[in-house]
Amino acid sequence: MGFEVEHEKWIQRHLTKRQGERKDALKRGHGYGNRMFAGKIWWPLMGHFIGLHPEYEVRDWRGRSYFVDFMWILGGHLFVFEIMDYGSHGKDRTKYRMDLNRGLFLQSQGCHFIAISLDELKENPSFILAMLRSILAPYLVATIEQSGNILHKFGKIERQLMRLAIRHNRVIRPSKAARELELHKQTVIKYCRRLVDKGKFRAVPAGITGRIYQYEYLGSTQSPDLI
Repeated sequence: MGFEVEHEKWIQRHLTKRQGERKDALKRGHGYGNRMFAGKIWWPLMGHFIGLHPEYEVRDWRGRSYFVDFMWILGGHLFVFEIMDYGSHGKDRTKYRMDLNRGLFLQSQGCHFIAISLDELKENPSFILAMLRSILAPYLVATIEQSGNILHKFGKIERQLMRLAIRHNRVIRPSKAARELELHKQTVIKYCRRLVDKGKFRAVPAGITGRIYQYEYLGSTQSPDLI
C-alpha cells in the first residue's frame, strides 16, 4: 500500500490507543512539518511505520511531561526526531533554550536525539534522507521482527564482549573482561572461543609458549551484530 493509506492507518491506530492529553497532543501536534517528515523522509527510508510513535510523551529533568515529534523504538534503542521550525523555536529565546536543554537531557538518558530543520526538510529533503540513512545504517541493516524487536544472531554476552573489545582498541583479556562484566573468567573464555568459531574474534598467542591470554575483535565497529 502507498504512503497515504499506511499513514492514515498508523495515525488512527495511535489515536485509538490514546486518551486524554496524549490523544489531544497527537491531534494538535501531527501537522504540516511532521507529516512532511513522515512522507518525504521516513516512508522512503523505511517503507513502514513499525516502531515509530508520533507525539510521544516523555519527561524532562524536572519530571515534567512533554511530547516529542517522533520516537522510534528499536529493541532497547530509542531515537527522538524533532522537527525544528525557526518561527516557533528560534524567536522565543526561553523556548529555544528549553528545547536545547531537553535535547541534552534525552541524550543523557541514552536516547539518540536528532533535530531536523523544517526549512531544510521543505527545500532539501534529499540531504536529510541521506544523513539519516547514514546515521541509522547500523540499525537499518539489522533483521527486525514485525514487533520492532531485533533478531539477534549473537547472544547477549557475545555482544557485550564484542562491544567491550571495541572500547579497548579491539583487544580483550578474559580476566579483565570478567571483572568488568561481573562474569566468571571461564564463562568469558567460553564465549570468546565461540566468537572465534564465528569469525568475530581471533585468539592472540603469547610469545613462544603460544598460550592465549587475549582475543582480538575482527568485525566492523558499525556492525549490526553489536546491537
